[in-house]
Amino acid sequence: MADGFGPGPAAGGMPESLDRLVTELARLPGIGRRTAQRLAVHLVRADAQQSIQLARSLDMARERIVRCHRCFGFSEAPVCGICLDPRRETTLVCVVEEPTDVLLVERTAEWRGLYHVLGGALSPLEGIDPADLTLAQLEERIAEDGVTEVVVATNPTMSGEATASYVADLLRGRCRVTRPASGLPVGSDLDQADELTIGKAFSGRRDLA
Repeated sequence: MADGFGPGPAAGGMPESLDRLVTELARLPGIGRRTAQRLAVHLVRADAQQSIQLARSLDMARERIVRCHRCFGFSEAPVCGICLDPRRETTLVCVVEEPTDVLLVERTAEWRGLYHVLGGALSPLEGIDPADLTLAQLEERIAEDGVTEVVVATNPTMSGEATASYVADLLRGRCRVTRPASGLPVGSDLDQADELTIGKAFSGRRDLA
């Protein structure tokens, strides 16, 4: 069939329906085609109920997950559980690029402050400038919440370092601005470091401004 949905073998003798599943799985971040093939075969061989539950969980997550109105992390309510936790130190804010970075830092159990998700990092080549990030909202939080320290935990990449410098300049004179200590892999993302490394980097953070 011309639309590509008909039965029959795909390239390499793989059934077309399985090949399409592999192709879609390979679109996921960090998933190469070989890993996608293993996942696809597992899903096809799995009990039907398991596949159904996976599909339902995906639908539920897409339907319920929103951005917290305060920190812009993942939440199922207007304000996330971390922002509402009375045990958190509200004068300390950790700035990260993406909501997934919050999950990574939380696993270290080193940080007891709050978070602020920028939604990316500055990258002129990709057309991402300060207006595309939640920097204005960060400034509002600093002014309104009496924040005394901001830890800029953007990725140790060129764009992450540029973003950290920009935040330091933006907040200079308003509060203490720090950066996690060396130890994180240079040129990579936070999710490529283990919890111990990230935890040590937080405990030994250094001043930026």
